[in-house]
Amino acid sequence: MKLEEKTLESSLQFDGKILKLKLDNVQLPDGRVASREYVCHNGGAGILPVSNDGKVALVKQFRYPYKEVIYEIPAGKIDSGETPFQTVKRELKEEVGGYSDNIIDLGVIYPSPGYTNEKIYIYLALDVVFEKQQLDDGEFLEVEFFDFDSVLQMINDNIIKDSKTVIAMLKAKDLLAK
Repeated sequence: MKLEEKTLESSLQFDGKILKLKLDNVQLPDGRVASREYVCHNGGAGILPVSNDGKVALVKQFRYPYKEVIYEIPAGKIDSGETPFQTVKRELKEEVGGYSDNIIDLGVIYPSPGYTNEKIYIYLALDVVFEKQQLDDGEFLEVEFFDFDSVLQMINDNIIKDSKTVIAMLKAKDLLAK
């Protein structure tokens, strides 16, 4: 059986600053018709900054949808005309004041394929030099530095719940072990 769904009709339900909501009618592989609601997003990019002495920089910020302060890697929305690589370099500088000439592509993830087309591109920055943050207007976050193994333990202890951060750490762990 071919596992694809054919779009029969698509309508825009909401058009916001960072996302759109669509409602589509699709033809299922067995010929029946169903509806699909999904969020359209330009995508984002995140970067795991590691200093030359092995310290990991994480940002701590309030995330409104969860109503809690969480730890995560520096990340941001990909702006129109911007590549994921340009996004992470910009976010590294803005959020943690970081610079690196050693940035490694760790791949792309689908954070929630059941309801969004968002893709998040993940990178690792090694030998990061940290200077002054350059936060966007209205952006409030703190930078904290941890040993690599401490961050892995925070993941195992469910202190870090952000998927892009978990995946970046696990991919970096494997890469750095080689």
